[in-house]
Formats: sequence, C-alpha cells, structure tokens
Amino acid sequence: MQIAEIAVYSHQLPVRGGPYIMASGSVDELQTTVVRVTANNGVVGWGESCPIGPTYQPSHAAGAQAALLEMGPGLIGANLQQTTLLHRRMDSLLNGHRYAKAAIDIAAYDLVGKTLNVRVADLLGGAVTERVPSYYASGIGEPDAVADMAAQRADEGWPRMQIKVGGRAIEADIETVRKVWDRVGNRMRLGVDGNRALTARDALRLSRECTDVPFILEQPCNTIEEITSIKSQLNHAVYLDESIVDLATVIRATGQRLCEGFGMKLTRLGGLRNMAIFRDICETVSLPHTCDDAWGGDINAAACTHIGSTVDPRLNEGVWIAAPYIDGHYDSDNGIVVEGGHIRLPTGPGLGVVPDDGIFGEPIAVFG
Repeated sequence: MQIAEIAVYSHQLPVRGGPYIMASGSVDELQTTVVRVTANNGVVGWGESCPIGPTYQPSHAAGAQAALLEMGPGLIGANLQQTTLLHRRMDSLLNGHRYAKAAIDIAAYDLVGKTLNVRVADLLGGAVTERVPSYYASGIGEPDAVADMAAQRADEGWPRMQIKVGGRAIEADIETVRKVWDRVGNRMRLGVDGNRALTARDALRLSRECTDVPFILEQPCNTIEEITSIKSQLNHAVYLDESIVDLATVIRATGQRLCEGFGMKLTRLGGLRNMAIFRDICETVSLPHTCDDAWGGDINAAACTHIGSTVDPRLNEGVWIAAPYIDGHYDSDNGIVVEGGHIRLPTGPGLGVVPDDGIFGEPIAVFG
C-alpha cells in the first residue's frame, strides 16, 4: 500500500474566549496544517500539525507547510505500512522538522487502520480504556479566577488540573497555586507548569512557599541544566516538557533520572510511531507522562486519544486536547470532546474521525 497523493491544507482555529495566555505569549487564533494522504488502494488518511504560535517552541505553521512542501514529492510511492521505513524516508528528504513529519505519520496510521478495519489504538498495541482521562490547563490568570475555574473543573469530574505560571511576579503565581489548593484540595491532581519561564530563584521560592501543596512542577526553567542545578533543593517532583525535543533526550532524561515524569507532545516527537516508543521507555522505567499536542482540531485530538488509551493507567497523567478552547469540529458527527474530564475513544477504524467535505477549502499544494 503506497502513497499515491498528498494534499496539504491550511486552516484557522480561533481560540474560544481568547486570548489563551501562557508565559511565552498569548494567542487569539492558530493556523493548523492538515494533510490528506491517499493510497494507491483509494483509501484516505488524515494528519495534522498545529504549533501554538512561533514563540512556544522552534516550530511554526509556515515552517510546517514549508517542510511538507519540501518532502511531499519525495514521499510519493512510499509504503504506508512500513512506518519505520517511512520515517527514514522523511529523514532522508529533510533533516529535523519532526513536527511537520508527524502529520504524515498520523495520516499513515489513520490510513492503515482504515484499510485493516482496526482502530489506531490497536495498531499502537491495544487500548486499556475506552474512557481516556484528560486534564484542564488554566492559562495564566488572576488567582481568584483560576481558583474558581479549578473548582468548577473539579465539580465536573476532571481528574487533573494544570496551573500555568510564569511571565509575571512570582508572588502572583504563589497566590494562584495556594488559592487553587484551598478550593479543590485532593479532588484533583495538580500540575504547575512554568513553560520554561521561571528563573531558578523563582522556581525554588514557589516550591518552598507551597511545601504543603502536593503538585508536580512542570518545566519550570528554560533548560535541563537550569532545572537539574536546583532539582535537589525542590520540594516537588519535576516533569520535563519543552526541553524534551526528541527520543534521544528522552533516553538521556530517563537514564540520568533528570525528572520524575514528562509532559509530552505528539507532534514534537514526530508522530504516533515515536510516541509509542516514548510510552514504552516510560513504562520500562515507571515514569508517568501525558500524551498531548500543542494545539489542533479533531485529527490531533483523536491521535492523542488513541495513544493515550494505550498507556499503563498507573502512569497516565492524561491527554490534553484543544477541544474545550475552540469552537466546532472537523467531523460534525464524531468530533472529539471532553466529557466529565474524560475523552471517549473513537470507535471507527483508523482515527475514527473523518473531516466534513470541503471544510478545509482548497489545498495549498498537491503532490502525486
């Protein structure tokens, strides 16, 4: 089963009630890149990559599209069932740009699943749950507002809350964390995510002034080196996120025990194949982790949910998807939603979502 055609689309995703604010910046609208891959048997698979703006990580929408345009002609004829060889072929055509290659990888899994009439979760090893835990990320806001939001999410049944910090006075972050804890207590697991923005000094102060609040501290500082320099002085477990840029860094972090877990992004690692490898590494050394992506619509959400459904439940910190922050769906019948803090695993073959005809308009490029 070979690639016969690749179509590349650009699509806008407005942020509901925006902007969404993190320490690295704020976004009102995001441009996602969608690919439609058609095999020589006529089956179609869909993939997506949606970086959250150009300042969160060294990735952006125009870069994804440029990378796909660079690789597209050379991928015609590639065998979709040989995922390792497909990745090697992409690497032979373009160095790096894993976030763009992820769109092709996701589409390949979708297409193979449809051809075999199995779900992507089955191709990835098998689902252990049909109701995948999610978590809610607050964005940076006023302490009382974030605490109110956390209480509401706890009432709705969300198992975990991520509190965004950084980019402002550390006193405001400390107040936010303490007020959230006062409102929700042990009804939710808590993560405090610095998105690389805290200095070592402020990360230490945050941990020291909240010693009674059980949370994990996610990527507080910009680099692994900064984090490891203070790690022994922190009172909280550390998860790495933005510093983990590839599987080699995952191996380094696990081998040297630089963290107690990960917040992991599907497209950053290069797609579902690499996420499955990451999942297995984490299970081998008993490190909890999330299965997320930076942003995106139903295609990315479905991909994250499928890989998230295969994670050992004791290590599953949840699947974050952008659905609560955007309006509408690509698939008007089977759009991915969060209900009671959990995501129903799609039941159809492949990803289980099929974008409505014409929803993405005309492609910006077609190869094949």
